[in-house]
Amino acid sequence: MSSPNTAFVTLDSLSLSTPDGRPLFHDLTLSFGRQRSALVGRNGCGKSTLLRAMVGDVTPAAGSITCAGKIALLQQDWPDPTISLAQALDVAEPLARLQRIEAGNGDEADFAAADWTLDERIAAALDAVGLVGIDLERPLATLSGGQRTRIAVARETIAAPDLLLLDEPTNNLDADGRTAIADLIARWNGGVVVASHDRALLESMERIVELAPVGCRLVTGGWSDFVAIRDAERAAATADLDRAETGLRQAERAAQTQREKQARRDKTGRAFGASGSAPRILLGAMKRRAEATAGRISHLADRQIGDAESAHDNARSRIELVTPLAIDLPPSGLSSSRELLRIEQAVMERAGRRIGPIDLSIRGPERVALTGANGTGKTSILALAVGEIEPVAGSVWRSDRMALLDQHVGLLDRDTTILANLRALNPDLSENDAYAALARFAFRNVAAERIVGTLSGGERLRAGLACVLSVARPPQLLLLDEPTNHLDLDSIEVLETALRGYDGALLVVSHDAAFLQAIGVEREVILPFPSLEGRG
Repeated sequence: MSSPNTAFVTLDSLSLSTPDGRPLFHDLTLSFGRQRSALVGRNGCGKSTLLRAMVGDVTPAAGSITCAGKIALLQQDWPDPTISLAQALDVAEPLARLQRIEAGNGDEADFAAADWTLDERIAAALDAVGLVGIDLERPLATLSGGQRTRIAVARETIAAPDLLLLDEPTNNLDADGRTAIADLIARWNGGVVVASHDRALLESMERIVELAPVGCRLVTGGWSDFVAIRDAERAAATADLDRAETGLRQAERAAQTQREKQARRDKTGRAFGASGSAPRILLGAMKRRAEATAGRISHLADRQIGDAESAHDNARSRIELVTPLAIDLPPSGLSSSRELLRIEQAVMERAGRRIGPIDLSIRGPERVALTGANGTGKTSILALAVGEIEPVAGSVWRSDRMALLDQHVGLLDRDTTILANLRALNPDLSENDAYAALARFAFRNVAAERIVGTLSGGERLRAGLACVLSVARPPQLLLLDEPTNHLDLDSIEVLETALRGYDGALLVVSHDAAFLQAIGVEREVILPFPSLEGRG
């Protein structure tokens, strides 16, 4: 067994770039051993690229990666869902070998390669993820998303790599799936490196590595330890900016005071010269001294103001680097008594499943979460609420002031600009009003002209919010479907701050408990599995 200090992967002055050559980060020197490590950073900072580089799928732009153990990346996407569970667990061939031996058909090569502990290890791995006794000939496609995650966890438990890599492992997972991932990490005997924005998962880490183009840093501890250091840096940056702004104002006032004093002296000198009481040679000398003094004062003032402006620009660039953008949601004017949604005994049919009956009502600025396992129909209920589908039984009454944003923000045309999308969805807005509306959502000036398809997840969500909230009568009920799934941590916190200040109602589908708590969810509606046509 390796010692606790064994380095399974060593990064030496590592730099990574995108396929088109854009630098992601540079000069990262770090080793990964038996610790639980997390990678964090804004979308596009290189977290996934680093994990792929560690398993040899990406070539570094500079520096080196040295591996001294078995490295594996948790399987999360299954290109061929028709494979059997044995194939998904990567045990089909060794199981077939044992079966040939047991049937008396094994050859010398079978005996040489036989893994006599395999059956026991498969059973233990499936038991650990709650799938004990499952038929290994069953097609992967017949499993739910959460069950597929458990199969992926069992696969790595059987393979037992020294260092396990996980890339956003809890995205799109329900509570059971998230628990399976957390349990895997907690009991793992080797090292773990996880790229994630799941704050509950990050809290269990022993260290956090933040990746950024301006430099990478390592913080010992979990998420709360990281946040304490980050917030202290933001506070220090804000204080530096305040001091720089004060220094700039003082330099400008001092320069103005000196100019006013010199102007008074010049006025006195001109009056003295006009009196005719002084020789011409003296007046000439006085004029030259006055001009020289004025020049020195002007040069000194320019230098002091220049230094103050430089300090101010440096402080502002630092605070823009460490402090995320803010968005300003317009008021909806919702009263506490206004009814927004009433669903009574509604039954839906979706993809061969029957969901319901469902009762749900929202009145005033309530914050309601739809929770439950994957496949229970949460997204379908949002579609029912906004009228995208109608019930086959029961009834739905809905306000005309509501808007739905799915996790992919599908209302936006990816091939046009943010500004063009806003004006297409809000044709009554003038161009100037559209620019002003986008500025409220931190898309200022030329940022409004970016193509939607080039935006990060957080930027795309901000653009979607701008489009649905910039109407003359903003929606009073926002419906959000897994809004944090494709956001980095900075973007999640920006969204949380905005939604906390929103005066309208919220109906949210999310498995992110920290997010639901941060936006003030008051009521959870937990959905059971569809009861008539199976789980699907």
